[in-house]
Amino acid sequence: MQLKHLKTLLTPQEGAAKVTCMTWAPNNGKFAVCTVDRVVLLYDEQGEKRDKFSTKPADSKYGKKSYVVKAMAFSPDSTKIAIAQTDNIIYVYKIGEEWGEKKVICNKFVQTSALTCLLWPAEHAIVFGLTEGKVRLANTKTNKSSTVYGTDSYVVSLTSNVSGKGMLSGHADGTVVRYFFDDEGSGESQGKLLTHPCPPYALAWGTNSIIVAGCDKKIVAYGREGHIQQTFDYSRDRSEKEFTVAATSPSGQSVVIGSYDRLRVFNWGPRKGAWDEASPKEIPNLYTITALAWKKDGSRLCAGTLCGGVEQFDCCLRRSIYKNKFEMTYVGLSQVIVKNLSTGMRVVLKSHYGYEIDEVKIMGKDRYLVGHTSDTLLLGDLASNKLSEVAWQGSGGNEKFFFENETVCMIFNAGELTLVEYGSNDILGSVRTEFMNPHLIRLALTSWWAGWWAAV
Repeated sequence: MQLKHLKTLLTPQEGAAKVTCMTWAPNNGKFAVCTVDRVVLLYDEQGEKRDKFSTKPADSKYGKKSYVVKAMAFSPDSTKIAIAQTDNIIYVYKIGEEWGEKKVICNKFVQTSALTCLLWPAEHAIVFGLTEGKVRLANTKTNKSSTVYGTDSYVVSLTSNVSGKGMLSGHADGTVVRYFFDDEGSGESQGKLLTHPCPPYALAWGTNSIIVAGCDKKIVAYGREGHIQQTFDYSRDRSEKEFTVAATSPSGQSVVIGSYDRLRVFNWGPRKGAWDEASPKEIPNLYTITALAWKKDGSRLCAGTLCGGVEQFDCCLRRSIYKNKFEMTYVGLSQVIVKNLSTGMRVVLKSHYGYEIDEVKIMGKDRYLVGHTSDTLLLGDLASNKLSEVAWQGSGGNEKFFFENETVCMIFNAGELTLVEYGSNDILGSVRTEFMNPHLIRLALTSWWAGWWAAV
């Protein structure tokens, strides 16, 4: 993963004007920034400022400057923003789907201590940390909050895994706690996972490791059960300062950690099972990086600074042009953005198992995507944006693909016909046959649950 500076979204000031938090909308269409002035700025996908709104205190009698916005997150449908404040409250603002819509508070959750961090991983569930050490859950449907677990130490950081079904909390005493809403069959333990030597302000959960860093100028990769895998020690580097914030790419295979005038980039190497450090991105006079936000399609990273600046970077492993019609941007080993150069339409092709995508082809009159990994086959319909990933044993690329049916892809390989429905991650069915002609096949797909039948 390489970072290339694209543009400055917010010009830094001469003094301290800290960017306290930033977040991208799940649909990639909006980007929100908040600084110490407690105003939320909204940008579009191209980095143009389109809207803004002011936050409000929990109690107006204490004045509009009585609090700081510590964290914020978009709802999964990208129409709301949750704001976590130091005056013991979370506000949820409905911002709508279009620019300029009226901002309305639709939920508020009053707490017993100041908010420190916040995530919004599921439809109605907002997860947040408090200075008193509790990690709590706010339900926007019932307008009630409950404690997930409690500790005796200030919550300094929260992060989730790639699926959003597990989370980590970092605490001021160095403790990192893991919690699952659904462990997805991993069998990994919950509860206290590890104790880091310093407060884990920079906390990231990659595909195969947990990355922790802080004021001791060391970056440590921990295994799934808390044992140390790798240590990157910069304590003797006089130009390095404390690590303040971390962000994980949507694929979980890259991690960026911010400090002073510098972004350090780490990429997971699946072949050797370890993290590799790429060339750091050094920007003089950037000052301390206080916030990081990665776009959900993996193509952009934004960094906020102590002086109120917001810088946007392009994230890319490699980029190529296919048939002079499509741009292929590999934003991770397992994630490719395919862009139609004439229409501007984009599709994100991703291996949900984290396998490295070897090659992507566009076939069937430039409508269908075909990609291979070591253990799966990726298929996609650009017209309907339906994507599939099915288990597949490599055959040297000798498969023959037939796209005559708009609903189902027919694959012929080694005397076997396999059917895959676009949008489904399971093979619809297969049949042995020595002869294959799509014009001699009659296929009936009644519904996803009722099955299928074919006659040759």
